[in-house]
Amino acid sequence: MPAKIRLQRHGKKGQPFYHIVVADSRAPRDGKFIEKIGTYNPLTNPAQINIKFDRALYWYSVGAQPTDTARSLLSKTGVMMKYHLMRGVQKGAMTEEQAEIKFQNWMKEKEAKVANATKAVEEKIRGEKKTRLDAEKQVNEARAAELAKKRIAELEAKKAAEAEAAAEAAAAEEAPAAEAEAPAEA
Repeated sequence: MPAKIRLQRHGKKGQPFYHIVVADSRAPRDGKFIEKIGTYNPLTNPAQINIKFDRALYWYSVGAQPTDTARSLLSKTGVMMKYHLMRGVQKGAMTEEQAEIKFQNWMKEKEAKVANATKAVEEKIRGEKKTRLDAEKQVNEARAAELAKKRIAELEAKKAAEAEAAAEAAAAEEAPAAEAEAPAEA
């Protein structure tokens, strides 16, 4: 029975989520499997990979062949590196302690890269949010300035109308007074 390490697709349309499984190569993609060894969520940035390290290493060492995507995921999590170092120990190229030190150094570098990538994404999101807020502030200030101009124009028009009404009222008061004076003189 040739075993494969591959992905089983879960999730809904447009939102994939994968289980990393060991399955018979003749079994359907989402069908029967031997063991679930992890999960993979490609929607997060950076992608979230959770693997049972020791079980993945065991299955790879006993001959389970990973698919291309599964090989990439195993490589990113360090399973392939650990297997490579174990083979070096078996062949006598290095001791177990040296291999463990190399592996720990590699993992620290990998974690630093992931942390930097995550930080870069967060800074990018923060920068985009700041530019959106600045643009929104400018739009709000422009709207406020327009409203202030309209209000000033309305107040001036109202004052002009009041002044005109007052002038008309004064003229109306003077006219009857002038008419009253005119018959008295006659």
